[in-house]
Amino acid sequence: MLKQEIEKFYRRKDVLQITGFSRSLLYSEMDEGRFPRPVRIAARAVAWRGSDIASWQAQRSNDAA
Repeated sequence: MLKQEIEKFYRRKDVLQITGFSRSLLYSEMDEGRFPRPVRIAARAVAWRGSDIASWQAQRSNDAA
């Protein structure tokens, strides 16, 4: 039986804490294409996929090495 993982979503407050970014830097990085964009989770709410943030972190680790 295949076990399917449930995707975790992070709201802006959590993303800022994970990345250490300020709000303005977060949006600047998204505008420059250096950070993933959020997805709409409700009519007036967005969140970032945990897998997108993990990929971004891995890419930064590879770039630093």
